[in-house]
Amino acid sequence: MDLGLKGKTAVITGGSVGIGLAIAEGLAAEGANLILSARGRERLDTEAVRIAEKYGVSAIAVESDVATVEGTEAIIAAAAERGGADILINNAGTGSNETVMEAPDEKWQAYFDLHVMAAVRLARGIAPQMKRRGGGVILHNASICAVQPLWYEPIYNVTKAALMMFSKTLSTE
Repeated sequence: MDLGLKGKTAVITGGSVGIGLAIAEGLAAEGANLILSARGRERLDTEAVRIAEKYGVSAIAVESDVATVEGTEAIIAAAAERGGADILINNAGTGSNETVMEAPDEKWQAYFDLHVMAAVRLARGIAPQMKRRGGGVILHNASICAVQPLWYEPIYNVTKAALMMFSKTLSTE
């Protein structure tokens, strides 16, 4: 199938395992160049090299923690160095297991930074690159838990719902 992605540049957070890696493989199979981001340098490097060799695309690894300003800035800079990005997949995230009454403020903040602020910061940095390139797409990997919460992970439910609302408000802007 030809989705018209040959030569496009895609940024994928959480791109070294699971859903993020599967997305990377699918985009690379369509000819998209990749900027993969994750916290684990060794696996990230291994997957970037493997995908580049398998699909004949450019795939670079940017080790970063997207829950931090520095982490998102590293990704934005890497995309800018390659002329900008056409696709941004905000996929980094993790589940949780707590109750509202037991979870400390620090855990709430950490999940908000990972699931919401990473997407906000990356959109603010990557969207202008997309505009200069003539357009693009930003996709956020949320969860059914954003609309049908699981009792044992309220922080995950709340932050994924916030991510969905951010997606809606970003689309109108």
